[in-house]
Amino acid sequence: MNNPDRLYELLPVVYRQRDAEQGYPLRALLQVIAEQVDVVEDDIKRLYENWFIETCQDWVVPYIGDLIGYRIVHEAGEPGDVTTQQGRERNKILIPRREVANTIRYRRRKGTLALLELLANNVAGWPARAVEFYKLLGWTQNINHLHLHRGGTIDLRMGDTLDRLNGPFDELGHTVDVRRINSHRTQGRYNVPSVGLFVWRLRSYSLTSTQANCIDRRFASYTFSILGNDVPLFTRPQRSVDVHGVIGELDVPTPIRRLDFELRDGKTVQANPAYYGPRKSLEIWTGTPPKPIPVEHIVPADLTHWHYRPQEPGYVAVDPQRGRMAFTEQQEGDVLVTYHYGFSTEMGGGEYERPLTNPSDDFDLFRVRTVFNGEGHAPAEMFPTLAEALLAAEKSGKPNVVIEICDSCLYEEHVSIKVGKEKSFQIRAANGTRPVILIPDERARRDTFSVTLSSCARFVMDGVVVAGRAVQVKGPEPEEKPAQVIIRHCTLVPGWLLDAECEPCCAEEPSLEINDANCCVRIEHSICGSIFVNNNEVETDPISIYISDSIIDATNSRFLARVNPGMCRTFHAVSHEECGIAHAVLTILRSTIIGDVRAHAIELAENSIFYGLVIVARRQTGCVRFCYVPPGSRTPRRYECQPDLVEKAVLALVQKDNLSIMERDSLLSRERLRVEPEFNSTRYGTPTYCQLADTCADEIKRSADDESEMGAFHDLFQPQRIANLRARLDEYTPADMEAGIIFAS
Repeated sequence: MNNPDRLYELLPVVYRQRDAEQGYPLRALLQVIAEQVDVVEDDIKRLYENWFIETCQDWVVPYIGDLIGYRIVHEAGEPGDVTTQQGRERNKILIPRREVANTIRYRRRKGTLALLELLANNVAGWPARAVEFYKLLGWTQNINHLHLHRGGTIDLRMGDTLDRLNGPFDELGHTVDVRRINSHRTQGRYNVPSVGLFVWRLRSYSLTSTQANCIDRRFASYTFSILGNDVPLFTRPQRSVDVHGVIGELDVPTPIRRLDFELRDGKTVQANPAYYGPRKSLEIWTGTPPKPIPVEHIVPADLTHWHYRPQEPGYVAVDPQRGRMAFTEQQEGDVLVTYHYGFSTEMGGGEYERPLTNPSDDFDLFRVRTVFNGEGHAPAEMFPTLAEALLAAEKSGKPNVVIEICDSCLYEEHVSIKVGKEKSFQIRAANGTRPVILIPDERARRDTFSVTLSSCARFVMDGVVVAGRAVQVKGPEPEEKPAQVIIRHCTLVPGWLLDAECEPCCAEEPSLEINDANCCVRIEHSICGSIFVNNNEVETDPISIYISDSIIDATNSRFLARVNPGMCRTFHAVSHEECGIAHAVLTILRSTIIGDVRAHAIELAENSIFYGLVIVARRQTGCVRFCYVPPGSRTPRRYECQPDLVEKAVLALVQKDNLSIMERDSLLSRERLRVEPEFNSTRYGTPTYCQLADTCADEIKRSADDESEMGAFHDLFQPQRIANLRARLDEYTPADMEAGIIFAS
């Protein structure tokens, strides 16, 4: 901040002395003038920065692009409103700053294979590998001009090569595929003019020094995931995409293959040091205090059935495809691991940067960290357990309290929080951490994570994972002023815990219970199980629940019912404990809801997917726009929703062609099924959780109000990224060649 007296200090001393004798009127005048000088100087500085693509404001990027002949891809959509945050984020995808900055450079390198990989990174923000498929054609070579490095016939002894078959790192020969690689119907690959651009949409996120889950202590069997589910370990990309040369498996966020994790030296098999070790993809610690296991003692293995065990003591078998490990003998103390997992975006908490908010008034900050910090003891200013920090917070004399957890470890404790009148309480993870609060399994205690609120109280939970029980919110009384509950970048594990196949252990149990609570609930960028609202409908007004950029998963869906009918029923994502109407008014933006929704009213639902029936008690108020709502739902008025639009088109066709009732019903059924959302996975814990499948209808993938996809991953703007990248591929691909996009994840 500039000195407000900087103009006053430039005056001679004699004038300042006379000004002091008169009560500093000249000083006050120059302070006002200095404020306007600062505004002018800032404007001049900003104008200078706007001359350069590296420092200019976002709204200037299209104008700089015009100067060099940069062409906007109109098929991806028109630029949005720069006055709104949503419009500015969309414009960053439609007109990427990095592409504009490198346009001239790209034109000079036009026609090179490495340029296509750079385009994918700078245009769409995805790492990619370009493959010329003519090099993988199996053909009889001229004996005088052999290409030994090109695709050969299959040798069953080449296990690692076979493991990469039909992937981005395939080396085997294939027969000719006459289908075009850029066909919008059925994509082909292996042909002379075909160039494939494999892109990775999933990102790799780290978990550092967290406890592994002990499956069987007697047989020393562990999973990397603390929740007990199998999780494929992902690579930590080792280099920037903007490097010349061939992109390898270590350079992209991809699951680690067993055979690539192996390093064979004659008869000796050990882990590949490119994946294991400090600042690598994974590392394991054991002992008290924990010490890292050397790479020479890591044995790659297939632990699908837990049959394999290392023969020598001190060694550990690791299965990267399932995220499992097995020791020779029982381990004393916890086993700590560092590994990377895959997911679509920054949601549900993780070791990524996120904004942290502190109370506006004076507050007490209590930091928590377990005894392991690399030296075997906790810092003196930190609490080793969450219970001790909560006890200290109760004794705090300040109205606002923040408990910050400073590591990604497990806290297996009971949590009971009481927030007084007009006070605030925040429990959060520090930036770069993802702690897990696991409620011990005591069936007699159902309120083992309870939050009791008083009038005008505020409770915030930010960046943590809660497993083992539901978060129960109580109070304040109906006659008191409402409290506020904010759940941001958190995961309230659907089904409480997971088994090895990512199936919930307690599928019918909720993750958030609101019991006779007069409060407003906000859920942002989070993953949550069922929400039960058990309020008195006679004595209280409905509470407000605001959900944005989140996934609400009732752990069951109509998709699972179709796969296994008779053994599966639809659960409720939002409802009363007894499957009745939740006494709440919902606002749902850019979210995916798996399970039925039963609520008093929906004030607004926008750009969301409801993968279950929606039943509201009051249809007169509210609006549902640009959403997917299953047939048979009872909602407020709908605008531009699916399958309403395709049903309208079918009815228009029936009236035009004078079709019979049977033909009408057949067409309606077919269109409803066609536009039903398809997910790559609906199991929490899998990398492709709630990611829309490639076979999903365009009416779902491009039917939001800004032509992006519906659901929780709306803000990734993937349709715009794909349209931009396809247009640039056509522009920079060599003549007589055809380029197509292939999704590797």
